[in-house]
Amino acid sequence: MSLGKNIQYLRKQKKITQEQLAEIMSVSRQTISRWEADEIVPELNKLVVLSDMFACKLDTLVKEDMIACDEIYSEITIKRVKAFRMARYVMVTPNPEDDVNAYMDNWARQSGLLTLRPDAVRIGWDFPFVSSELQNRFGLRGYVAAYILPDGFETNCPGVEYANQEEADYAVITIYDPFVAAFERIPNAYKKILEFLQANGFREKAKDGILSCFEHEYEKEGITCMDVYIHVDSVSKTDSFTNFS
Repeated sequence: MSLGKNIQYLRKQKKITQEQLAEIMSVSRQTISRWEADEIVPELNKLVVLSDMFACKLDTLVKEDMIACDEIYSEITIKRVKAFRMARYVMVTPNPEDDVNAYMDNWARQSGLLTLRPDAVRIGWDFPFVSSELQNRFGLRGYVAAYILPDGFETNCPGVEYANQEEADYAVITIYDPFVAAFERIPNAYKKILEFLQANGFREKAKDGILSCFEHEYEKEGITCMDVYIHVDSVSKTDSFTNFS
């Protein structure tokens, strides 16, 4: 663990210079440099200010190795996702992700979607409308899986709901090998995005016709990857554009 490296990591994530951080903290640039080099430790009140500014817990800042997460997570970017049409289905089961993904894969084959587009994109997200009794008593959870439909695709294959997604801005992070420790890595990705949004003045944005969040799983160079998307207020500058269809 290195407190200094954590401070440097968070400063760069927030995209501010040592000089800018020094002004915020009312210290000299040399002091920031010495903090980051682990030559001196910030006073407790300074650590509290740093944790508040970077939207992280004090224990995380002081005790955890935040740099090690770089091997698991990408940098967070803001992307504009183009509008798309999707076919979706929800299941509430003890293992809803696998169950509904298998269902939608079968639908995509039967409908001819995978014949037309073998690389068709499947996304998914948690279905929150499951009662506490179903969760606690029966161990049930909900998950939605959806296939993005190419322009002009039509089918008579039943068993799905169709929906349209408007163009929207998302904060996005990539998880590498998410299923090595799924119940740790995936929730932590959402946490990292929310901390990034808070630290950089963005807000989550609930809006009809736009998914508040979703996940996209895929293979890249033999590695399983998962992109996590969380919708944010419209912004004038984006890092890139995504067109699923």
